[in-house]
Amino acid sequence: MKMKSWFSVVCLSLGLLGASATAQADDDITLGRTIVFENTDYGAPIPLLVCRRVDAIQVKADRDMYLRKVVATFKNGDTKTFRFYRNIKEDDTTDWRELPYKRCVKKLEVFGESKNSSAGVRVYGRT
Repeated sequence: MKMKSWFSVVCLSLGLLGASATAQADDDITLGRTIVFENTDYGAPIPLLVCRRVDAIQVKADRDMYLRKVVATFKNGDTKTFRFYRNIKEDDTTDWRELPYKRCVKKLEVFGESKNSSAGVRVYGRT
């Protein structure tokens, strides 16, 4: 009886070990959402409640819009400006803009203009 229970514990441990390796693959997370209005010169802020460690960002627009830039503020107070200067169609995404290494993002600010009255914007991060 002890051999059966020992064998089942070993099999269970090996199964959990294999599952944890697949869970650590590159995951895309939603850093935040905001609304960009028509004819604005100020940024739409996305405050993050907790610091999120990412190595790249991507922007998705819910409606047609012109995206100028995204400013990321990190935990230590440094900022990084991702410049896009392009039109984004409805439900389209930008390419991934990478950081040199994983950084802890504390706040995002999206600068752009909506083609209609307003456009929802989602910013994704890659962990």
